[in-house]
Amino acid sequence: MSIFVDKNTRVVFQGITGESGSLHARGCLAYGTQVVAGVTPGRGGQTFEGPAGTKNVPIYDTVEEAVKKEGAEVACIFVPPVGAADAICEAAAAGCRLVVAITEGTPVLDMIKARRFIESLQAEGRDVNLLGPNCPGIITPGDGPNSTGGCKIGIMPGHIHKKGPIGVLSKSGTLTYEAVGQLSALGVGQTTCVGIGGDPVAGLDFIDVLKRFNDDGATEGVILIGEIGGSAEQKAAAWIKANMKKPVAAFVAGSTAPEGKRMGHAGAIISGGKGTAAEKFAAFEEAGVRVSRSPADMAKTLMAAMGR
Repeated sequence: MSIFVDKNTRVVFQGITGESGSLHARGCLAYGTQVVAGVTPGRGGQTFEGPAGTKNVPIYDTVEEAVKKEGAEVACIFVPPVGAADAICEAAAAGCRLVVAITEGTPVLDMIKARRFIESLQAEGRDVNLLGPNCPGIITPGDGPNSTGGCKIGIMPGHIHKKGPIGVLSKSGTLTYEAVGQLSALGVGQTTCVGIGGDPVAGLDFIDVLKRFNDDGATEGVILIGEIGGSAEQKAAAWIKANMKKPVAAFVAGSTAPEGKRMGHAGAIISGGKGTAAEKFAAFEEAGVRVSRSPADMAKTLMAAMGR
């Protein structure tokens, strides 16, 4: 099983003809992802050439066309920051159930408007969620060579993944890959790996994804990777203590960061003495979560928590 996406998920790439969009669309196609459409306004009617052995992808002017004509259900956004929030709203309004926004640097005020729009659709009963922005995406490994044949939506290196029983949930793209690499090196695969990004205004948070892993019959344990700034990790720890049925190992990046200096993501900043790594480690330990103090030990820490 998996959460959010699987090998049958039909994906539309917004910004597929841009430099980054085209690069990663080809990577996703090569992995086996069902990229059924691209969107670039003004290029409707053209086609996007995929890598050898894959089909060319039709390009449309709007996401609405891609949804109606190709059955797209998940959008992947490689639109420049100035237009990323509008692209998120367009995909959600067109009927996509999941919007994966890779774009970094989306203005916070734009994201507040996009977040409110998503929430208004949810209040109407729509099944729609936002992942990101400023995230690496989501991947459910397949069982083909180098884990191909699954679903990769984003920028993560597919070849390091392996199909198996562990969920990975992270604010950090690079540390997501590190955790996956450690797991795969131990011969332990993953159900789904989710990068939620670290921007101060975003979509799915730790608890949203933990709920999915908790309900997923194939997921036996979870690695959670947080970072300094905000209180999302403390809230996640409280939820885990009250609800989580499966072992969780956690790492928090930024333990040596000075107060008031942003580190990495826009939301990774200690302000007023709040949001420190020490606070977050303490919250996880109090919740019974096994904590890794070094990024080199994330997989081993989870395996120890699972008695393996």
